[in-house]
Amino acid sequence: MSCRPTHAMVLAAGLGLRMRPITATLPKPLVPVAGRTMLDRALDHLDRAGVAHKVVNTHWLPEKIAAHLAGRTDITLSPEPELLETGGGVTQALPLLGTGPFYVVNSDIIWTDGGADSALSRLAQMWDDSRMDALLLLQRTATALGYDGAGDFFLSPDGIPRRRGNAPVAPLLFSGVQILSPRLFAEAPAGKFSLNVLYDRALEEGRLFGLVHDGRWYHVGTPEALPLVEQALDAEEPIQP
Repeated sequence: MSCRPTHAMVLAAGLGLRMRPITATLPKPLVPVAGRTMLDRALDHLDRAGVAHKVVNTHWLPEKIAAHLAGRTDITLSPEPELLETGGGVTQALPLLGTGPFYVVNSDIIWTDGGADSALSRLAQMWDDSRMDALLLLQRTATALGYDGAGDFFLSPDGIPRRRGNAPVAPLLFSGVQILSPRLFAEAPAGKFSLNVLYDRALEEGRLFGLVHDGRWYHVGTPEALPLVEQALDAEEPIQP
């Protein structure tokens, strides 16, 4: 049974240490890439998906993010005086995210859609609330620009991911785009923790699923990566949604 999430969260509270010195005076989500901030690019996707209410968490230089978003009435800020990491950040914001499945999007990645259906739409179409607590958009490592890791997951034909474990490499990485159910956060730890804690529990219970992205994906991790990503985005501009 598909869903159409009406709520979403954009994770924007990180310190962006690898992007110094740029992020010494500017939150990483507000770094412009090819003329548009990474935060705005994430919000653009959510706007096109018809998401009515967005939550943005903040920690580093929160007043700058607040000022940037001041003209929008569809966004609620979730300040974190102490950095809560991904799991703690979403857990704190749960009261703002409705009672149904919701999108969670990282603000330090950029993606473009490959087909007639957007990545967010494809996730919503695949969602089965009776079987899933989390549905992750996965990206092929071979075509991930700005990524230098060994990959995160293998994926079965029926969409069930498996951790890389002791394998030297895995063909898929977590893209930073997902649908989560509030059920995932039942008995979640208090305070600071990673969403990976909840992914692993859902994986053990057979309620974690994955979908491979059919477009392009970019990680802007360092100042040196900026011109490479901008060049790639400019080259693909005609096929962007």
